[in-house]
Amino acid sequence: MPQLTVPDVRFHASYLDAVREFTDAGQDPAVLESGWIGPHAEVLREPAGFAAFVDMLRAETRRPRRPDWVPMTNLWYVADDIFLGRLSIRHRLTPHLLELGGHIGYVVRPGARRRGHATAMLVAALPACRQLGIARALVTCDAANTASRKVIEANGGEFEDRRGAKLRYWIRTGN
Repeated sequence: MPQLTVPDVRFHASYLDAVREFTDAGQDPAVLESGWIGPHAEVLREPAGFAAFVDMLRAETRRPRRPDWVPMTNLWYVADDIFLGRLSIRHRLTPHLLELGGHIGYVVRPGARRRGHATAMLVAALPACRQLGIARALVTCDAANTASRKVIEANGGEFEDRRGAKLRYWIRTGN
């Protein structure tokens, strides 16, 4: 049964397969971890480089990798030892995140799409948001991304507005 978990080195091979899937599908694998992969793709192939990458992702809960970012919890969605996708929970909103990014961001690897994984990931993330003190989570998606819009709405997303190319939804994280 797939579940959210903290990033772990045991998913090394599967994570690299996901990066390859994005590339083969003509999509930028940088969406997996906020642009880090592009300039560091070679480092990820080595076990020590991948371990440092995992440590960096785990540390972002306390210390963001960039000074203009907020603390965030990075989680991977996995089934056994197979990496299916990632989800990030931003602990608070900056003016930029309030406009375009939101509290939660997620992506599913191309070969695992259209199986309900994104919906399940978002469901599983809401209790973690609640534990962080986020009573209502902002989730955004591109207006053209019908699949993501349906995921958000299936999770109780209440449409607020459209800002440029982004749709903005609020989801209550508790009863």
